[in-house]
Amino acid sequence: MTDFVEMYLGQSADIVRQFDHKAIEAMVDGIAAVKGRGGRLFIIGSGGGAGHASHAVNDFRKIVGLECYTPTDNVSELTARVNDDGWDTSYSNWLKVSRFNKLDGLLVFSVGGGNLEKSVSANLVRCIQLAKDVGAAVFGIVGRDGGYTKQVADACVLVPVVDNNLVTPHTEGFQAVIWHLIVSHPRLKAMQTKWESVAGATAKA
Repeated sequence: MTDFVEMYLGQSADIVRQFDHKAIEAMVDGIAAVKGRGGRLFIIGSGGGAGHASHAVNDFRKIVGLECYTPTDNVSELTARVNDDGWDTSYSNWLKVSRFNKLDGLLVFSVGGGNLEKSVSANLVRCIQLAKDVGAAVFGIVGRDGGYTKQVADACVLVPVVDNNLVTPHTEGFQAVIWHLIVSHPRLKAMQTKWESVAGATAKA
């Protein structure tokens, strides 16, 4: 068991060293542009990505001061759409009601990035297609080869694969690392976070 802990943490260090810094900066620039033009950021994901989406919405709203939403925060509407319309269009139909438009941005959290031919994360692909149709910016933090998200996104961060048996945990773990980096970036961060402000006040006292 100790060997596994050492291996996992060692792989995590390898992933950090392999990240494409320019891709991260491009995403920061793109999201800053969305905010600058008065657009909103819509965040989508399934499974662990849905949990990330809800957490990230909080951070982008509270720390960045950017209007931000995710369809998975309203379980009543989501399940109604899944029941009546089907899973594949549940997110994209929600975006249409939100008047998703060219001023806005779409941020995708996904391990595989979506693939219609393989029927993988079709709900996410439909949202990306809608974004392209309306002229909205598309961003992604994805794993493996990035799938459809990586192919068409305006800016996409690919979590490097260092172990084919641990693609999902590494990807989902580092999605959180990257979005926390982004909301903390000087180009985006607008509000001080609580514990840092408390620490600063304590130091002055």
